[in-house]
Amino acid sequence: MRAPQKFAFDRYTVGTCYYPEHWDESLWASDLTRMLEAGITVIRIGEFAWSVIEPREGVFSFDFFDRFLALCEEKGMKVIFGTPSATPPAWLTETHPEVLNRTKEGVTLRHGGRRHYNYNSAVYRSYVSRIVREEAAHYAPHPAIIGWQIDNELNCETNEFYSEADDEAFRVFVQKKYGTLAALNAAWGTAFWSETYTDWSQVHVLQPVLNSGNNPHRHLDYLRFVSDSAERFAAIQAEILRQYVKPGDFITTNGMFGNLDNHRMTDESLDIYMFDSYPDFGFALDRTGNDPTDLRDRNSSYKLTATRSICPHFGIMEQQSGGNGWTTRMEAPAPRPGQLLLWAMQSVAHGADFISFFRWRTACFGTEIYWHGILDYDSRDNRKLAEVKGFARKFASINELCGADVTAAFAELRDYDNEWDGQVDIWHGRMQEHSRWGTFLTSQHERLPYDIVYLWKGTEAADLQKYPVLVMPHAMIAKESWIPVLKEYVENGGVLVLGCRSGLKEDHGQIVMAPQPGLFAELTGTDVHDFTYTSSAEPPVTADLSGTRIAMPVYNDVLTALPGTEVLARYENAYYAGEAAITKRPLGKGFVIHVGACFDEGNLPAILKAAGAKSPFEGIVTAAKDVELVMREKDGRRYVFALNYGAKPAAVRFEVPATSLFEGAEVDGGTVLPAYGVGVYALGE
Repeated sequence: MRAPQKFAFDRYTVGTCYYPEHWDESLWASDLTRMLEAGITVIRIGEFAWSVIEPREGVFSFDFFDRFLALCEEKGMKVIFGTPSATPPAWLTETHPEVLNRTKEGVTLRHGGRRHYNYNSAVYRSYVSRIVREEAAHYAPHPAIIGWQIDNELNCETNEFYSEADDEAFRVFVQKKYGTLAALNAAWGTAFWSETYTDWSQVHVLQPVLNSGNNPHRHLDYLRFVSDSAERFAAIQAEILRQYVKPGDFITTNGMFGNLDNHRMTDESLDIYMFDSYPDFGFALDRTGNDPTDLRDRNSSYKLTATRSICPHFGIMEQQSGGNGWTTRMEAPAPRPGQLLLWAMQSVAHGADFISFFRWRTACFGTEIYWHGILDYDSRDNRKLAEVKGFARKFASINELCGADVTAAFAELRDYDNEWDGQVDIWHGRMQEHSRWGTFLTSQHERLPYDIVYLWKGTEAADLQKYPVLVMPHAMIAKESWIPVLKEYVENGGVLVLGCRSGLKEDHGQIVMAPQPGLFAELTGTDVHDFTYTSSAEPPVTADLSGTRIAMPVYNDVLTALPGTEVLARYENAYYAGEAAITKRPLGKGFVIHVGACFDEGNLPAILKAAGAKSPFEGIVTAAKDVELVMREKDGRRYVFALNYGAKPAAVRFEVPATSLFEGAEVDGGTVLPAYGVGVYALGE
């Protein structure tokens, strides 16, 4: 069982990101005053200011932030101070180029951007340790400081590392893991294509190969190594900070980015986790992601749900306040009137107790001159500042919700090894992506809110039991430790839904020489006797589930129901028409459903209905399709967030007594949210 988070805000708090080194000192006092008048009581500073504190090697200057922190104390502003390891100064990268990252092709990433360092350089870790220690020893006692941020957005910009130090560290990583070359060769299946290693010096991080055909088992271990490197880098800084932080102050970092086990990093190094929320990416003009939805900014709820799995009551270190873009990439429109407040409340609805807007004033120089803040270049009051003030007032009016839990109809089970295997194995990745979006869309459109739960070595059935239904889409890598936990969960009354290709691989990503679904067969009571991608040359594959025609998309496992297992649905077409498509096996007080396909809106609503999942909004509230509903619970009382993402007014209707917390008045049946409007309601008993 995971330990509870070490720190949580005891009241809803508003912040912003501020860079005193970017502005004339004459602006500081008025900026802080205006922030406080807007309801902003916390600022984040310092995460890119290494050269301010250590302008030359070994020469430390604390006067700049001493003056600023003294002003913060005078004004009553609280501060989160950042360690500056995301941006090493020029004197360091020029003197020690070995601290820099390289591309897979061996090109060194030079000074002039950010996050161009590598985690494994002993030289860099030494310099980072020194600056963190100097900063913490000097500033941590300051009464204005309430928390510390490690680095900035670990694994952002790049989550691949190919420096010489990484090459050496990867070799140590796999030596420690496997012990012998014989064990490594077996785990990586190096007998294939004559890849066998005969000396440890031959083992490297990923390198350019024909058709990008890196050994998939080596690739999987490389991603584990990248994650481990980032976690250890954070831990080095956290260990130093813990020697100096005042009692009650917290350590955090902001994310969430790939090739990083954020759960392990949070458990080992952080007190609270913070996410950076930019819903405007849904409208970016150069958007190239494979997003099959039209939900746009509403899609941010997907990442907020994943963030909640890391830290149930998290913070937002960077909440969007203006249109975003760099001089080198990204273009996006300014938030429309109402959207700034809407997006901030979206974060609150999904579990954020601290909202820090990025940034106070838009930068007038540098790469981010188009990453707009609350104030524009001219620093005049504007509609964004007015919206921040309005948000702060509304945020305070719902303070009774601080620490409330999000209500979920079901949970999606994940783990990092399968997540990373989906990057290595494009077959796995396609299925994983299809089903993840399918699950999110079903949740949104069917009013079936869900949690994301990551399995780890300490997961117990008790951790899962609060969810009536668990959906585990495509756990190709199956682990023996999961089976007794999942079995106990089901026997205690839970329902487990497994998708196609489950149990295909073992921990190294090698295929298991056993009938599918491998280890899961003990739970499903099935045998997969045929399997195939669906064919574009044939009609879409369907199945009959209790008289309802449902889609069976992307990939099909053809199932055999073993004794004691019931067939819920059979394929209606393809060469396997009439064969079992979905099965159900009773197990104790619960049951296991095995689905021979990926999940999307064409089948998951019916599958969840068969599993017994129920909307918490049924008989309570209905809303127009552009409105997201989120339910929170605290001390036996239920609350509903209604978020209108549409550019037109949208109706919300309650079937039980409800009180608007913003207006302090009872809602008489129905209400209408304006374009981009938000309502928060307390439900009557």
